[in-house]
Amino acid sequence: MSTPVVATSTFGFGGVHGYGRYGNPTWEALETALGSLDGGTAVTFASGMAAVSAAQAVLLSGIDPSAAVLVPVDGYHTAIELLSGLGRPVHAVRMADTTAVVEALPGAGLLWVESPTNPLLEVADVAALCAAARRTDTRVCVDATMATPLLLRPLELGADLVVHAATKYLSGHSDVLLGVVTGRRTDLVDQVRAHRSLHGGIPGPFEAWLALRGLRTLPVRLAQAQRTAGELARRLAGHASVERVRYPGLPADPGYERARSTMDGPGALIAVEVRGGATAADAVAARTRLWVSTTSFGGVESTLERRRRWPKERPTVPVSLLRLSVGLEDVEDLWADLDAALTPP
Repeated sequence: MSTPVVATSTFGFGGVHGYGRYGNPTWEALETALGSLDGGTAVTFASGMAAVSAAQAVLLSGIDPSAAVLVPVDGYHTAIELLSGLGRPVHAVRMADTTAVVEALPGAGLLWVESPTNPLLEVADVAALCAAARRTDTRVCVDATMATPLLLRPLELGADLVVHAATKYLSGHSDVLLGVVTGRRTDLVDQVRAHRSLHGGIPGPFEAWLALRGLRTLPVRLAQAQRTAGELARRLAGHASVERVRYPGLPADPGYERARSTMDGPGALIAVEVRGGATAADAVAARTRLWVSTTSFGGVESTLERRRRWPKERPTVPVSLLRLSVGLEDVEDLWADLDAALTPP
């Protein structure tokens, strides 16, 4: 009933595996499950950034060095920093503005999409972007970490590759670092796997086992967290200390209709802009008792952080923005803690 942890670096000759850097039965069980969810073939990595690095390297291989890379204006800053260090032109575009992205595609070699974006939770029309990218021979990778394959499956919409930080929802218990790249094209998947073997960004078998165990509860975890997030977002929208709530499950949100038509749910992340700027937002994060002030998201515990506390965060992110990752605690307990923290003493 449970895939075992195969803790070995070396295999005897004549078997399926030649060496521990090239394959492991525990990884492969996880990859089978993840590939099935995403509708492709999955390759797992030691971290989300290892997966991002491999996807970027493979998709940019053979592309004219002068070809631009298009990235979200509010995308995950480390992934964008990695692209910016390659010596190629990098142009930031609002992924929710389909017209702007399409107009920027001529001359681009790679379109790096996030949907929803991190941390402004803007929703892209992934199908339309992929269709437009095909017309300009631009490769597309979608970071769907925030949505998970339960809410968004970009391979079905035309993406070349999809990346997930499996550290987040897929594992779901704040106890493992893992990444995954999925694809449908055999040539691209083979290149991703070869990149992993050559560069050594392999997952540990115990980490893979933890992720596989966490994956079993993903549907119930995400459903519960999403219900709670919807209720909290509605309450936050009416709070006197909140200037703006960003959540694609709210009818007033700019991404509401698109999320309804392109996703299977709005997710369990909320972005809140606190009245009073960075100082007020930091004070809220410091006053919570149940919500944990920390980075990352997607665990069973509810967490929050002011994203601009990171010096390299994108300047398009408001300084007062708190990203809330809703966990599995009781909704009334979460609200009481948040309301008390938002209400000045």
